[in-house]
Amino acid sequence: MPVLEKKVAIVTGGASGIGLVTAQELAARGAAVVLADRNDDGLHAAEATVQRVVPGARTATHTCDVSKESDVQATVQSTVAEFGSLDVVVNNAGVMICKPIEEHTEEDFMRVLRVDLLGAFFFIKEAFRAMRSGGSIVNVSSVHAVETTPNVVAYAAAKAALLSLTRSAAIEGKAKGIRVNAVMPGAIDTPMLWNNPNVKSGLEQINKADVGKPVDVATVVAFLASPEAEFVQGASLLIDGGRLSRL
Repeated sequence: MPVLEKKVAIVTGGASGIGLVTAQELAARGAAVVLADRNDDGLHAAEATVQRVVPGARTATHTCDVSKESDVQATVQSTVAEFGSLDVVVNNAGVMICKPIEEHTEEDFMRVLRVDLLGAFFFIKEAFRAMRSGGSIVNVSSVHAVETTPNVVAYAAAKAALLSLTRSAAIEGKAKGIRVNAVMPGAIDTPMLWNNPNVKSGLEQINKADVGKPVDVATVVAFLASPEAEFVQGASLLIDGGRLSRL
C-alpha cells in the first residue's frame, strides 16, 4: 500500500517549482493533493501535469493568496469538504524582494512577511483545527535562514522566523498528534533562483555542482509528511548538497 494512501494534502505555491514537484511526489505516494496558489491559470496547468505524471491521481486546485487568512480558511474548508479530511500541509509559497536595506519600504518588508511567514502561520492555525492525530505539517524555509547574502533582508528574516514558528508549532502540535517540521533548501533549479537579481549580477556566486533539483526537496518533504517520519518533530533539515558545510 502506498505510504500516503488515504491521506489528503495541501501544497501551497503548487503552481510551479518545488510546490508542483512536491504535489507530484505526494500523489505518487497515494495522497489526494490540493494545489493552492494565487496563480489561477498556472494551477490548472499544474494539476494537468500531476495527472499526467501520476495517472489516476486524486487532485484539486484552490486559488489562494496565503497572505489572506480568509483565503486560507476557505482552502482548508474546501479541502475537507471535498476529500473528507486534512492530513498534510506543505507551506511552500514564498516571495523574495531583492533590494539594499535602505531601499526597502515598509510595504516591501511586510509583503514578504505576509507571504513567507504569516501564510504558514495561517495554515498551521487552520490545520491544528482541522487535522486528526497523525497529521503532518512541513514548512519550506531556506538556507537564507542561517546564512544569507546582501539585499534579501526581508526574505532571510522571514525564513529564519519560519524556523522559530516550526519549533513553537511542533511543541503545541505534539499534544494533538500533529508533527511540524521544516526543510531548508539551498540553490534549487527553479525560476526563483535564476531570476534572482543577486544571481544574475554575480553578487551571489552559484556553482552548478551545488544546484539541486526540485525533486531533491520534494522527496524529503514527502518523507516528513509520511508515517515513516513519525518520530521526527520540530526538525529543520538542510537540503543544499553540502553547500553550507564547506569552510
